[in-house]
Amino acid sequence: MTALILASGLGSRMGALTSERPKCMTQLPDGETVISRQIRQLTAAGIRRIVITTGAFAGVLREYTDSLDTEAEIVYVHNPDYESTNYIYSMYLAAGELSGDILLLHGDLVFEDTVLDMVINSEQSAMAVSTTQPLPEKDFKAVISDGLIKAVGTGLFENAAAAQPLYRLTDADRETWFSQIAEYCESAEPENRRCYAENAFNEISGSCCIRPADFTGLLCAEIDDPEDLAKVSAQLEGLKSRSVYMCFSADVIHSGHIAMIQRAAALGSLTVGIMTDEAVTAYRHFPLVPFDERVKLFGNITGVDRVIPQRTLSYRENILGLKPDIVVHGDDWRTGFQKPVRDETKSLLAEYGGKLVEFPYSAGPNVFAAERSMRAALALPDYRRGILRRLLDTKKHLTAIEAHSGLTGLIAENSRVYENGSVRQFDAMWISSLCDSTSRGKPDIELVDMTARMRTVNEIMEVTTKPIIFDGDTGGLTEHFVYTVRTLERTGVSMVIIEDKTGLKKNSLFGTEVPQTQADTEDFCNKIRAGKNALKTDGLMICARIESLILGKGMEDALSRAKAYTAADADAIMIHSRSKSPEEVLTFAQLFRENDSCTPLVCVPTSYSTVTEEELYSAGISIVIYANQLTRSAFPAMQRAAESILREHSAGGCEEMCMPFREIIRLIPEE
Repeated sequence: MTALILASGLGSRMGALTSERPKCMTQLPDGETVISRQIRQLTAAGIRRIVITTGAFAGVLREYTDSLDTEAEIVYVHNPDYESTNYIYSMYLAAGELSGDILLLHGDLVFEDTVLDMVINSEQSAMAVSTTQPLPEKDFKAVISDGLIKAVGTGLFENAAAAQPLYRLTDADRETWFSQIAEYCESAEPENRRCYAENAFNEISGSCCIRPADFTGLLCAEIDDPEDLAKVSAQLEGLKSRSVYMCFSADVIHSGHIAMIQRAAALGSLTVGIMTDEAVTAYRHFPLVPFDERVKLFGNITGVDRVIPQRTLSYRENILGLKPDIVVHGDDWRTGFQKPVRDETKSLLAEYGGKLVEFPYSAGPNVFAAERSMRAALALPDYRRGILRRLLDTKKHLTAIEAHSGLTGLIAENSRVYENGSVRQFDAMWISSLCDSTSRGKPDIELVDMTARMRTVNEIMEVTTKPIIFDGDTGGLTEHFVYTVRTLERTGVSMVIIEDKTGLKKNSLFGTEVPQTQADTEDFCNKIRAGKNALKTDGLMICARIESLILGKGMEDALSRAKAYTAADADAIMIHSRSKSPEEVLTFAQLFRENDSCTPLVCVPTSYSTVTEEELYSAGISIVIYANQLTRSAFPAMQRAAESILREHSAGGCEEMCMPFREIIRLIPEE
């Protein structure tokens, strides 16, 4: 895109300020001039070619702008008749230097970066307007109808908004407007060279689709006289006291973040909220960089005035506490799971007149590279293995859902719902022996060997980043369990759960309906110790699953075993029950917590499925595992689809119960 700056006017109303230099070189409070500020803003916005029309003091202007440190190519078009013509003639002379989309602005215009962004990033042609500013008596107004600008001029008041000469013009609209300008300037009427270019626009506005870009509440003003200069200078100084807030969860800082911070800092005094580890974990992943380190990182970035914690995905607490004039965010939250957060933010700002400013989300190659690097780091076994412990330290209460394939792993990884100002997601994945066997059409009797089970683990780990809890059945012989532990640790699994039974394994859901033998307490303790001794790190947790309630041994036996297993250095205890009521699990948890407040407790509410997580957590449960719901919900759906095809002799009848494959493919990472 090329920018056209119209700087050929005399600026006679500025008095002595323009006696030796053009008006665009008027100095502003921060030491910049109007033109140097414009050039800096344009290049920061990515514009690399700038056409400047010159008039009075053309040589002074050229020498000055050539001395500026800018990446842009600057082209000059001189209007020799600047004293007897208006800028319409300068535009006519500059037409040959223009092609494609352009940005058009007057050389005496001072505006904020956000206003420039709004105009540049408009998908269609746009003009800067303010729908709330009082209509000026002598300056431009724009008549707006059906979302389009129908006319621009100084004498228009009906259905009009205050307007400023900052345009984005698409190639087609530029051609249309400049063709009419050429007709004006090539006519025999001298007056046609002394009028506003907008006079030409008004004649062909029906053929141009210029939309209003509303800069309400932001600085965008021309400097025509010393009084204007004083007002604009005061507004520029006022920007320094304007409060701006934005929030980051990022533990990998890339150039997109830096660019957004710089743009936000240009709006005023910038406070950055850094999401706490708990807040990040609630909707994404456990952060690679801890909260305290992220605070230091962002606190040392130029433009950031202070850093504060943000404890939830919702901005409510910090907006109500800070009452910022502006909240800044990327435009990527307009859809998806963050949309309710955006809606709440807009509502809160509206209560006191705050403003939301959204910058286009940066998704360049460097951003994708940073995100790929982050995912790669999250998936590394040495990092992934210890996440479950860190999550327990941070959140205290976790949920896991079963996964038995790469695709179900992606469902577990990406499922989210927005609730009460935050996002709920699963913290971990449970690789169930039952579901792994069932997906292969095999009985749940430890028939699927460890090699096949590890293939499932690897398939899931290859496409996900969340910690994995592995169903180790009985653990097998103690000698075998040692090697299983080493394999799981090396692979990056976070927890293995083994049940205190011996002999041919039968699924616990059968209870006492089939012969099942509970392991001797001391023998099982020895198995736990052997597993712990085999570990090379403290990342993999060994959880002892107690079957006493399943086998009718009673509460005292379950509590006695829990105490023994904890003394044998088990990292967690899982209490299992097939009762349709949660009461015995809740009772166990409450009694266990009377003597042990630290050891994590795990439960699987399959048979007592109506109990809420909150009830379980309040009793002392730490991890809730939804152990087979994905398998059980998928099976009837597949069965109904198959029967429908058989009945109807076509697939048409089952289409309504099938997800489009393109939606499934979106779950699958590209790398």
